[in-house]
Amino acid sequence: MRILDFLVMKDKILLGHGSGGKMSADLIKNIFVKNFSNSVIEALTDSAILSVGTSSLAFTTDSYVVDPVFFPGGNIGKLAVCGTVNDLAVSGAEPLYLSASFIIEEGFLIKDLETIVLSMKDEACEAGVSIVTGDTKVVKKRQCDKLFITTSGIGILEPKNDHIATGSTIKAGDKIIVNGYLGDHSAAVLMARNELNVQSSVISDVAPLNGLIKNAMAGNTIRFMRDITRGGLATILAEIVENHNFGIRIYEEHVPVRQEVKGLCEIFGFDPLYMANEGKLVAVVSPDSAESVLKKMRNHKYGKHAAIIGEITKNHPGKTVMESIIGGNRIIDKLAGEQLPRIC
Repeated sequence: MRILDFLVMKDKILLGHGSGGKMSADLIKNIFVKNFSNSVIEALTDSAILSVGTSSLAFTTDSYVVDPVFFPGGNIGKLAVCGTVNDLAVSGAEPLYLSASFIIEEGFLIKDLETIVLSMKDEACEAGVSIVTGDTKVVKKRQCDKLFITTSGIGILEPKNDHIATGSTIKAGDKIIVNGYLGDHSAAVLMARNELNVQSSVISDVAPLNGLIKNAMAGNTIRFMRDITRGGLATILAEIVENHNFGIRIYEEHVPVRQEVKGLCEIFGFDPLYMANEGKLVAVVSPDSAESVLKKMRNHKYGKHAAIIGEITKNHPGKTVMESIIGGNRIIDKLAGEQLPRIC
């Protein structure tokens, strides 16, 4: 979008406000956090951390509007369950219960709806959670694009893991780990859109990560986790260092990206660091736990290509820097605008 167009439309919602990047962050801060102001929402964590008596609960909600609703490797229902499970799990919680709300466009095929619901059942079973409540609304044709799903989730959080959602214990020297290839989900959805005459064998990485996370946490010191969805890895790293007295250095050669995804990025002008994923997380771990976490991730089916990609550093506080394969340095900032709308 041209700067002039943005200035003319600054009083309206744009697609970029749903990107998970800088525009999303500004909208959340200036409209929602400002008006819903309380200490829980102001923490801006993936899950709200709530005290209930002597226990802590993690509570999260998310809406899914992916286009198309079926894509290589998954569908909107699988995405909804996995996304909510992952938001709870990366907060250090054990996911327990989900709700599911459906907004269905008149004319949507019942057999397709049942296929989607069955995939939700399968993912909930794998993740060990129960879908216990929900709601259904039907709207007239062209008042909704086929099907939208909203899921909410509740999990138990042990007090020793309270810090994971906020990253309040991150220190210089900590290592940064991702659990595998970046960009697969964005690439799969991109290829599934009818207007693009490009073939690709890449499938979405959508998966429930709570089992992998439980294994990785056992006996290890994890400072922070976040699932890498809208805005991509780059936006998360930029948020970690924002207004802090430490920086981040990552190494391009260590960031796992499939060659086919790299090729698609070159064709369409995308950057894999900003691409959405639905089965990937980034973890900041203590130096003495890094190899153990890496090994445990690689021993799990959703972490076979896990890698240590960088570290927390005292240098360049407040900034994330990537050392490129050819040796130069590049500042990594939040996603500006919208890279690919309706991705989740």
